[in-house]
Amino acid sequence: MALFLIVQAMPAFLGDPRYQHYGNTWTYVAPYLFGTVWASFLALLIAVPVAVGIALYISHYAPKRLSTPVAFVIDLLAAVPSVVFGLWGINTLAPMLVPIYQWLNTHFGWIPLFAGTVSGTGRTMLTAALVLAIMILPIITSLSREVFLRTPGLQEEASLALGATRWEMVRQVVLPFGRSGIVSASMLGLGRALGETMAVAMVLSGGRTVSFQLLTSQNPNTIAANIALSFPEADSYAVPQLIATGLVLFVITFLVNMAGRAITGGPKPDRAAREKKRVGKESK
Repeated sequence: MALFLIVQAMPAFLGDPRYQHYGNTWTYVAPYLFGTVWASFLALLIAVPVAVGIALYISHYAPKRLSTPVAFVIDLLAAVPSVVFGLWGINTLAPMLVPIYQWLNTHFGWIPLFAGTVSGTGRTMLTAALVLAIMILPIITSLSREVFLRTPGLQEEASLALGATRWEMVRQVVLPFGRSGIVSASMLGLGRALGETMAVAMVLSGGRTVSFQLLTSQNPNTIAANIALSFPEADSYAVPQLIATGLVLFVITFLVNMAGRAITGGPKPDRAAREKKRVGKESK
């Protein structure tokens, strides 16, 4: 796959005038790269605290009769097609958020993020980020929940026996134990957000612009959404530049996964393997 992308994108990156349909390739890629990173960052900023909170509630607070159906519903969200999220976002969420955006602009318009003319349709970067956050929420929640459930019971009981409240036990034992798992789950969610196509293409009114404003109709588009919208009308001389943007997205996703692996310290042997190794050393 990487070889295909490199070969097909090479004419655009080498500056062949025949394949500069949209102008200079790097100038063409830059706004979409910004939009991809900005939308994914906002989605992660929204989704991670909510997902960790839900995972903690399911694993350590909710009664069994409630935690099981809640976990099932959260897991079920991961199976919803992205086009359904897009339809819901453009027909329900976006119009519903317009009054909220107007209120934010009126009272907090002095903040650059909320400045500018509010979009009358609600198809803004913030709406796209909210849809992306809901889409990656099940991934982060499920993985975080599994990590929290693997917290050693003896450590939890010891913390409670020393007089800690349940929240203090969670803060001092569960969260430190699951830190690497939360990072891994967040990286997987970020990978999903970076590559999401249809939902963003449907919800976001984007273009070739660089802007941090969240409430206006002048929004940067993402790489994946731009490829989906531009590819059907692209001729043979425009395709290499679109594939070049796909190669950039591929590299970013690869680097994100590598960063997640580095942060979590790479693969670790499971507990059974460590115990077997310890017993073997003691027997010698």
